[in-house]
Amino acid sequence: MSIVIPVYNREKYLGIAVRSVLDQTFTDLELIIVDDGSTDGSLAIAQQFAREDDRVRVLSNPINKGAAHALTRGFEAARGKYVGQVDSDDWIEWKAVELTAAILDNDLDCGMVYTNYIDVDVNGRKLRPGKRCSIPYSADRLLVDFMTFHFRLIRQSVYRKIGGFDVRFNQLEDYDLCLRISEKTNIKKINDYLYLYRVHQDSLKVTLDDLTRTNLCREVITQALKRRGMDKTHKLTVFLNPTFSITELKNT
Repeated sequence: MSIVIPVYNREKYLGIAVRSVLDQTFTDLELIIVDDGSTDGSLAIAQQFAREDDRVRVLSNPINKGAAHALTRGFEAARGKYVGQVDSDDWIEWKAVELTAAILDNDLDCGMVYTNYIDVDVNGRKLRPGKRCSIPYSADRLLVDFMTFHFRLIRQSVYRKIGGFDVRFNQLEDYDLCLRISEKTNIKKINDYLYLYRVHQDSLKVTLDDLTRTNLCREVITQALKRRGMDKTHKLTVFLNPTFSITELKNT
């Protein structure tokens, strides 16, 4: 069992993410922390955990290359038959690995299992169930809704079969990965809320501007339609819904 934490300048939160993995009820695991060129104390924190617990391995990039590159390096280094990811500013509940691994153990036709998640604020206070939790899964619905959010545990053989992360889609690499996994294997969901997703301005998921993210999503979906042979029979339309606000100017 391998869990990968990619990290870039997350010294404030990294310890919480790491501890949540090491304190799992499922203890026969390795934790691979990939520092992606951090300029704060993140690498030092990771190295300290490695000194204290021999289940922790630390890899580091000399420069920041992006989440897709860090995840690729971590997943390629993973030794377990299952591999999952925890973002460095989030954390998982103490039975997350045990419960997700059990699904893969008992269903050999399932290549990935994911769970519900809860949004938390910068201080770790629970806010609400994640908005994607209510979307029923299907491989076709995944084309327009990214419902396979954290926590995901993937069969290593499936990850390698589909060719791993595509670094062209940096910061949307997980969406592209899930689409390709859905084309090769069954996916199951656990309804328990096992992942805590921290919502804050510097989150890895909000560092792309809306237009860039939309264009990347369009390309990811376009590639999926081509792989599925649907590009000749289906048309992708992208809708943009801007919001405008007008405020009165104050006299100076």
